[in-house]
Amino acid sequence: METVDFLGLLHPAIAVIFVFPLIGIVVNFAWQTRQRRLQSLAGNKSKIPPVVGKEHKQFGDWLTSAVVGLSLIGLAYPIGKNIFKNQLWIQEPFQFGFILLMFILTIASLVFLYRARQRVWRAVFATLTGAGLVILGCQDGVFRRTNEWYWSHYYIGITASLLMIFSVAIVQDIYQDKSHRWRIIHTILNCLALLLFIGQGMTGTRDLLEIPLSWQAPYVYQCDFVNKTCPTPNQQAPK
Repeated sequence: METVDFLGLLHPAIAVIFVFPLIGIVVNFAWQTRQRRLQSLAGNKSKIPPVVGKEHKQFGDWLTSAVVGLSLIGLAYPIGKNIFKNQLWIQEPFQFGFILLMFILTIASLVFLYRARQRVWRAVFATLTGAGLVILGCQDGVFRRTNEWYWSHYYIGITASLLMIFSVAIVQDIYQDKSHRWRIIHTILNCLALLLFIGQGMTGTRDLLEIPLSWQAPYVYQCDFVNKTCPTPNQQAPK
């Protein structure tokens, strides 16, 4: 494997080592938090410690940061390959600077989202973070599988990231809303996000099988992916 191939493994490796374990932890705390709240509403003394809600929020914040960071790494790899392939810093310096700026602004917006307390600023920074991911995803080099968007690792991942960003943006409203409307929205959207993460595990595994090593790529990309055929190399006649 070449260096470029190892860099391509960063995204799936981080997902397996950090993100998916975090998903399990957050789901476990979410379930315990709900069970404790239902037991308290029923007038029963719960054996689940009160700190479980605080830990659910803490790990949820970590999960959102990990998911957004993982998305940025996943986008940086193909975008970076395209930058070096076409020498954008020479051919298209404005586009090169714009891409770097978008990465910086997306990360900064997420940081400010965690610090924001007023609803308007949470909405602003959540929108900027999500917009940054979408804009970076539209850059050359990113494989989006648009013809199969419903089974695309890119579209599923971006949607899951946007849902996680939205969850962080409304967390203050969940605590302040006595009607529990925001809590219900949070639960529904994060159940959807969980299904999307499961889809990410499946589509990510599929894509790893489809992406050839760098030294294999020139031959593999000569194949006809529609008809599932590959050219037969010319065989030299034995001497």
